[in-house]
Amino acid sequence: MRRPFVAGNWKMNLDRASAVALAEGVAKGADSLVGVDLAVCPPSCYLEAVGRAIAGSKIALGAQNMYHQPDGAFTGELSAAMLRDLGCTYVILGHSERRHILGETDEEVNKKVHAALAAGLTPIICVGELLAQRKAGQTMTVIRRQINGSLAGLSPRQMTGIVIAYEPVWAIGTGEVATPQQAEEVHSALRKIVEDRYNDSIAGSVRIQYGGSVKPENAAELLGRPDIDGALVGGASLKVEQFLGIAEKAG
Repeated sequence: MRRPFVAGNWKMNLDRASAVALAEGVAKGADSLVGVDLAVCPPSCYLEAVGRAIAGSKIALGAQNMYHQPDGAFTGELSAAMLRDLGCTYVILGHSERRHILGETDEEVNKKVHAALAAGLTPIICVGELLAQRKAGQTMTVIRRQINGSLAGLSPRQMTGIVIAYEPVWAIGTGEVATPQQAEEVHSALRKIVEDRYNDSIAGSVRIQYGGSVKPENAAELLGRPDIDGALVGGASLKVEQFLGIAEKAG
């Protein structure tokens, strides 16, 4: 049985004081939650402060991105070892905003996945289609390409150490949300892709989150689907009550 996993992606929001206050609120509220794993992914400049705020709680710390090289002349980048040094256990890789705004490729995501795993981080690997691609019936073509490219060269053992997040790009920050049927259809297909690449045991163990305008109001129906194992939450993760409300529906 896969344990649900809900992570908050705070993106480029908050200041130091509000980030710490949010982290403290989430950590305190999570005490009563059972049956669900939780993480918060603040902006990199607040990782250390947030890490201190959630120390000893049920909340894990994650980063929003990293670079694949271990060190060197890469101004502005952070390595996997640096994230581990700050207390991170998760890192989001290949988020749609990095793919579609910043031009990140499947090959670049793949390099980061290997580097993260080598450093002992759990990558949350994001995939998802644009609205035009969905309307053109290309959803699974896009998803398959992103999965095959992002997971290239991963051994079966490595595959058990990742999380996948399906984020339809047209539903991120728009207020639109995939119907539970649409989300489950893609999640089920994603699991079949993993099964075809590896085996049914690995496919059955990999957690696949849904991301895209998840709120407490729609969380129960989405997270109740058999192949949806939690959520990667954007805007709603910036409010203690909303994030915990989603987590409660997942447990």
